[in-house]
Amino acid sequence: MPLSYQDVIAADLSSLLDVAEAWQNMGERFGELKGHYTKHVPRALAEDGRWQGESFGAHQDASSVTAFEFGAAKIEALAIASLLRKAHAELTRLRKAVKDLVDDAEEKHYKVDSSGKATYVGADKHEKQALRNDPTYAAAQQEAEHAWTVKIAKAVQAVDDADEKAKRALIRAASDISPDGRGIGGFNAHAEGDLDKAGAPEATATKTNGWTSKSKTTVTGPGAGFSATGPGYGREGMLKLYADIGHVTSDGSLKRGETTLSGIADGYAGARGTLSGGITDKGLDGRGEVSASGRALAEGRVESDVASAYVRGTGFVGGEAGLTAGADVDGVKVSRDAFAGVKGGAAGGVEAGGISIGATGEAWAGAGSEADFKLGRTEDGKLRIGAKGGAALPFGGAVGLEVTIDPGKVAKTAGDAADAVGDTVGSIKNTLTGIF
Repeated sequence: MPLSYQDVIAADLSSLLDVAEAWQNMGERFGELKGHYTKHVPRALAEDGRWQGESFGAHQDASSVTAFEFGAAKIEALAIASLLRKAHAELTRLRKAVKDLVDDAEEKHYKVDSSGKATYVGADKHEKQALRNDPTYAAAQQEAEHAWTVKIAKAVQAVDDADEKAKRALIRAASDISPDGRGIGGFNAHAEGDLDKAGAPEATATKTNGWTSKSKTTVTGPGAGFSATGPGYGREGMLKLYADIGHVTSDGSLKRGETTLSGIADGYAGARGTLSGGITDKGLDGRGEVSASGRALAEGRVESDVASAYVRGTGFVGGEAGLTAGADVDGVKVSRDAFAGVKGGAAGGVEAGGISIGATGEAWAGAGSEADFKLGRTEDGKLRIGAKGGAALPFGGAVGLEVTIDPGKVAKTAGDAADAVGDTVGSIKNTLTGIF
């Protein structure tokens, strides 16, 4: 939510320096801990020489990771301390600019209310008479009030922009997306303490050839939790238990005119179990599943105003089991799956004129089976027919096919085609008439 004029005027920024000092002390302490740990744990054991073998090697590897994380924690904490100090300096400067602007307005007999709106209050008897009787004079005065209000709003916006920049910088400094150390989700050994660099907006640029690009990366985890919701009128009840090691998603797109090229890469590791079910005005359904796995997905897509196509690759290692059943006015769905091992798959599909056809194939190394059938309508009214099945013991795979039909798009395509045929016939008729 953007900062208001009152937020800016009433803000107390001094706490930023107090927090920055705490982070600075924390970073220095992490540096001391790394030195003590390196000296008294892995180095001391190595110099002693009496502990050898695989367990010693495993301990030394784990100790090097711990030492790395102590060092990464120092870098992250000092970077955050630097960002907080620089954010305090920038926000203080911009907040002062707002207050100075208000002071200037008040010196010129304008009153600024709690929303940042300026109103002229310095009119004497003759000016008040002119404001009542001279529309031109009154319009000029209103324009002057508006000009002051706009200046103040721009100054407040500058504070809000700086606040958003600080927010982006702090989130990035505390997010570890590098595989070094103990991997994604540890302390950030590459944290940036420069506010302008770390707080820069997500990359969005228009290239010289007319393509516009966008990209975004999100990182979450590690984390664990339990939740329970419902059941209640018109909604499902759900129990959920999870322990996530980490989840990374990165996506981007290129767009020019009606053509869009897009891609996404997603990776997840963790364990979770869910149980859900309910009866709503749309029907009844139930779903139970458990999994402990690592998953990865990469997809590329090209879309235009007449057709689209996609290709997708997936990978899975771990175990999972699930059962789904449901029925509603739009159709029925039944699926079950259970698998433990490794999967690799590829999928592709095309869509044109409101009809979409997609196919998938997977190679399995493990033990499991899967059967899935869907017939009905999607939430946006499309007709969907799909089936997938597979098994492995210990090697095998699965294949699947899905067809989606958008009645509205099919009708529009048919109408466009009829119009095109009519135009062509009319053109031929006119040509022949001209000849004979």
